[in-house]
Amino acid sequence: MDTNLKLRLLFSDKPGVLANLASLVAREGFNIVAVDVERQEERTTLYLEAEGGRAAPSKEMLMEEIRTIPELLEMSTIQALPHEKREKRMQILLDSVSDGIFFIDEEGTVVLINKVAQQVLNVDAPDVLGKKVTELQLPDYTILECLTDKTFVNVKKDIITDTGRLQFFVTCKPIKNTAGRIIGAVEMLKDMKEIKTLANAVIQPPHITFSDIIGESRAIKEAISFAQKIAPTDSYISIQGESGTGKELFAAAIHLASGRSGLFVPVNCAALPEALLESELFGYVGGAFSGARKEGKPGLFEVAKGGTIFLDEITELPLGLQAKLLRALQEKTVRRIGGTQEIAVSARIITATNKTLEQAVKEKQFREDLYYRINVLPIHIPPLRERIEDIPLLTEHFILQLNTHLEKNIRGISGEALAKLCRHSWPGNVRELRNVIERAVILCSAEQVDAESIIISFDSSKTIEEMRSQSNDFLEQCSLHAMLDRYEKQIITTALAGSQSIRKAAQKLDISHTALLKKMKKHQ
Repeated sequence: MDTNLKLRLLFSDKPGVLANLASLVAREGFNIVAVDVERQEERTTLYLEAEGGRAAPSKEMLMEEIRTIPELLEMSTIQALPHEKREKRMQILLDSVSDGIFFIDEEGTVVLINKVAQQVLNVDAPDVLGKKVTELQLPDYTILECLTDKTFVNVKKDIITDTGRLQFFVTCKPIKNTAGRIIGAVEMLKDMKEIKTLANAVIQPPHITFSDIIGESRAIKEAISFAQKIAPTDSYISIQGESGTGKELFAAAIHLASGRSGLFVPVNCAALPEALLESELFGYVGGAFSGARKEGKPGLFEVAKGGTIFLDEITELPLGLQAKLLRALQEKTVRRIGGTQEIAVSARIITATNKTLEQAVKEKQFREDLYYRINVLPIHIPPLRERIEDIPLLTEHFILQLNTHLEKNIRGISGEALAKLCRHSWPGNVRELRNVIERAVILCSAEQVDAESIIISFDSSKTIEEMRSQSNDFLEQCSLHAMLDRYEKQIITTALAGSQSIRKAAQKLDISHTALLKKMKKHQ
């Protein structure tokens, strides 16, 4: 016979009510399993769970006896006591998270464990609840140290299971009551693979959106707002901004916001040799030239059908090819090299340059008619020196990104290091900042990036010790190869600074355009 009874009892609030109830229940041969008490104004609500022994009367008889208590105002049976409901909700909540979580009390006994922790530790809740945590097969029992008021955050641990080795970040913290006394501890296990997957999903989304452009400054917000407004149109967009400001990021975000069904096809006009540019952009028919495929090849304008083609560094296009591009934009058709057929194209055109288009037109390096064709909706992306207030946000973003790639655990940047970043003029803009932060994360051995790890005036041919000490004793610390590399980089930097384009710089240096591109990549 089921003699378990759960009741909700409402009493007038008078001293001794609970004691009287307990005496009555015991006198009737029942044991009190649990009691919850709630007080409101002049009333007390008792939630009672009682269980009868072998000689106990029926539950109905016990309830009749309880009704004789003078202070009783209401009585009803219930399915669960408040603390049971809270525990059930807590268990459901814990079982819904992707991290393994378990709790111990102040004696080191397991009092709660969620499904993920059960799977990781290969245990079942009924087998471990009420047992000492030392009976679980853990790599260590750091959680017990939390009972002495210690905290451990993101400690790397390996757990060996029947299915192999699992790697986790483990966080352990003490649990205190309202008086500050330690009454237990909790351990949370985060699967390292899941963390990497989540971080990559956040940091490297498959599609670039405007929310991926980091910045709260007025200048960048205005640029984003304008780009969002014009994204749904089919008009030509010209993005101007210094090298490293994120022109391709803007172009990709505009493409996604436009809702166009085709691909986003980026083309760096400066990175393609002049001999290949025309065939890459417009394609060719079979046998059009030596080395051409027999079946021919579609150009990038065709590949981007229904999508967006992004022509970066458009001022690097030779004048002859600029004329062919202008015709393609006017007629909305292209003709493959060696072909006679006009092929309709529907790609939206976004161009970009790190130079002033007007100046290029004035110096006869860019066709005036093409300038007016592509410069319908100009967007100016501000350089980093004009939005210094965005440096903390960008720095935090890059540290999070690099922690994942480099398997580091850097927790931010010191105020001195941040001040050092804000004092720099950033000629390389966001790209340069990212490189500086990457270097700092690699060099940093503390939890925070410190000022010593921020090396801005960087020469790739120097050793790390040179960069930190700023020593002038270059000859003693570098090899002949390193010195030649350093000299070559200085020559290339000077040539580029004094030339209108990469091709012009290559002509000055008397090397091919392709050779200069390789050296630029070599010296970053």
